[in-house]
Amino acid sequence: MRAKNRLTSSFIKTAHVGKHCDGAGLWLVKRDDGGAQWVQRVTVHGRRREMGLGGYPSLGLAEARKLAGRWRDMAAAGRDPIKEREAEERAARREDISLGIITADAFEARKAELKGDGTAGRWLSPLAIHVLPKLGKVPVTDLDQRDIRDTLAPIWHTKADTARKAMNRLSIVLKHAVALGLDVDLQATEKAKALLGKSRHVAKNIPAMYWRDVPDFYASLEEPTLTHLALRLLILTGLRSKPLRTLRLDQLEGDVWTVPAEAMKGRKGATVDYRVPLSTEAQRIIDLARPHARNGYLFPNTRGGVISDMTLSRHMERRGLEARPHGFRTSLRTWLAEATDAPHEVAEGMLAHIVDGGVVRAYRRTDYLEQRAKLADRWADHVTGGAGQVVKLAEVV
Repeated sequence: MRAKNRLTSSFIKTAHVGKHCDGAGLWLVKRDDGGAQWVQRVTVHGRRREMGLGGYPSLGLAEARKLAGRWRDMAAAGRDPIKEREAEERAARREDISLGIITADAFEARKAELKGDGTAGRWLSPLAIHVLPKLGKVPVTDLDQRDIRDTLAPIWHTKADTARKAMNRLSIVLKHAVALGLDVDLQATEKAKALLGKSRHVAKNIPAMYWRDVPDFYASLEEPTLTHLALRLLILTGLRSKPLRTLRLDQLEGDVWTVPAEAMKGRKGATVDYRVPLSTEAQRIIDLARPHARNGYLFPNTRGGVISDMTLSRHMERRGLEARPHGFRTSLRTWLAEATDAPHEVAEGMLAHIVDGGVVRAYRRTDYLEQRAKLADRWADHVTGGAGQVVKLAEVV
């Protein structure tokens, strides 16, 4: 073993600039400005680690030796002193390991995986609304299944989907805490589910109009208003409301409408835009809407933004209809299943659904635009009063 306690208090007071070894890995580093710093060198699992212990003279020679001895013993036991000290510092600052702080850190780490870097707030909102107001200040290391049960019990049966999302996000936050080196119960969420029991909530599908009834409704949208035109284009394209309401003129080129990848729901991290084939009828509706365009948007509102989803829904509600705008996606998909022989992947592509795994999609580099264009023409023929006869697409099988 190397010699220890080489330095003396008198030497330290007059030591020149540089590094001075006290032995056993303890060094005093004297700086040009007259200050000095204690540094301990240890070897853990064959890797040299160097950690600052504190400044001199606030940390004296005797105290530095005692502190260095503690970290040496820890390294000899195979534990990394630096990581151990960091864990102790986190534990000492209880507010820094609160559920609120760890949730914010976990959210920051996951932003790249979320659509628009999570700016819409949908990932965080279930926790921010239903969990953090009650548990946000609780140290994540103290969190247990009873805390989670008591917090989510009020919405477990009444807002089941929100409660499920909150539970899933909470599980992710706990895993993030483990990655930070914190001692948390990873099974807390599963235990909480067991305590809460099976949800009594029965999910309800968005009411949809049967595809054979769509032509009559389409024909009733005869006024050249933004609401009527938007509903017509929504029916013809089968898209969700948001990309349609935020449609910009520069996204249109001939018989193709290109929706930016970030505007498509369910395509987190996607880098490929979604191409929508436009039937002749869809192009006609777009031309009718062009005089209304403002600030680059095809369907603007009077306040400088775009028409709201509620505008479309309320129109159908005032008509006494149970069906809602989003339900036309179901109408289209049911028509594809019952009145065409379109292959599954092409039919799903009509609704911008992602099918198969990432490896399969990496090799199958097609969006079936040509086949979807034929289906879009047939669908337009149906909704404008066609017979709705079975569509044969033998060429795309």
